[in-house]
Amino acid sequence: MKEIRIQALCKAYGGKQVLKGLNLTIPGGKTTAILAPSGFGKTTLLRCLMGLEKPDSGTIEGLDGVRISAVFQEDRLCGGFGAAANLRLCAPELTDAQVKKALEAFSLGGTEDKPVSAFSGGMKRRVALLRALLADYELLILDEPFHGLDEELREKIMEETCRRSRGKTVIMVTHDPYEAERMQAVQTVHLDRLEADAAL
Repeated sequence: MKEIRIQALCKAYGGKQVLKGLNLTIPGGKTTAILAPSGFGKTTLLRCLMGLEKPDSGTIEGLDGVRISAVFQEDRLCGGFGAAANLRLCAPELTDAQVKKALEAFSLGGTEDKPVSAFSGGMKRRVALLRALLADYELLILDEPFHGLDEELREKIMEETCRRSRGKTVIMVTHDPYEAERMQAVQTVHLDRLEADAAL
């Protein structure tokens, strides 16, 4: 996948300017981490990249025909489905053995047929992340993907996520610079600093 070029991107809600003339290049086949305090447009940027929001002005180039997989802040699982059925929503070709192996890698062994509505928040997060990773994608968008995981589990899931997404274009929003480092981000973008520079 080629690079993504974002030029002079602006977006406001109800008169409040969230993105203010953002210029950014996302390298293809690498991980970019987006950091900033709340309210600086991290999630808005992701939604614009996915086509879920239309910018007020500016352009995004390099996404025509690109297959996108995503993890939102909300897990967006089908609560009445088991973990296996949720995974197959994005990867219907998986065999039972492949599903079992993938779930075990995310410390979710034995949950294939258990309704995810009964899962803990951390378990739901892992199913949502694994589902995104198993999809057929060129661009992976992650919005706080490791939120709600305890320290030991977070380390394991970061390692698995990094391994499974290697060679793909990944854009990850996080509040934690350590997560950017563990995901081997080639660039870390601080939206608040970019906007401060743009205002000068």
